[in-house]
Amino acid sequence: MHRLKKIFSVGAVLLFTTMSFAEQPIFVQEFLGQIDFVKGRLMQLAEAMPEDKYSWTPGEGVRSVGEVYVHAAEANYYMLSLIKGEKFDMNSAESKSDKKTALSLMEKSFDNLKESAAQFTNEDLDKEIEAFGMKFSVRNFMVTIIAHLHEHLGQSIAYARMNGVTPPWSAQE
Repeated sequence: MHRLKKIFSVGAVLLFTTMSFAEQPIFVQEFLGQIDFVKGRLMQLAEAMPEDKYSWTPGEGVRSVGEVYVHAAEANYYMLSLIKGEKFDMNSAESKSDKKTALSLMEKSFDNLKESAAQFTNEDLDKEIEAFGMKFSVRNFMVTIIAHLHEHLGQSIAYARMNGVTPPWSAQE
């Protein structure tokens, strides 16, 4: 009887999880997978960069290592606020770009982005928003969020290599 209860309980949990997951649009599932990927890479790289390199910049007027990470985090909040029709005060995010602050801000921003996006329905994805002087469907704008994050991942890889840091996933291959 105990084994039967255990099997039933596991089955019920799997059924509930499958039902909950199935209700989420496939696009949202794919978006969340992309966000997990780019978050993982950015966080690994941010961890691998030495603290003293966070103020390094390739030239005058160009974001430093730490500023790139903080920018990616702030952009997560900002772009999500555009989707949700909320105001985002860029001064509300911490502007310090030291390693501890950047890592914390990125972690929180990705968690917030994922939690919010996980709730989107097909109806939400089809809504039209205006951003950067253009009109987008929410779905299309979510692609823009992914592209933006990958742009700064590439920038961060270049910064790391210019400072003698091999991306952790590259070193493993």
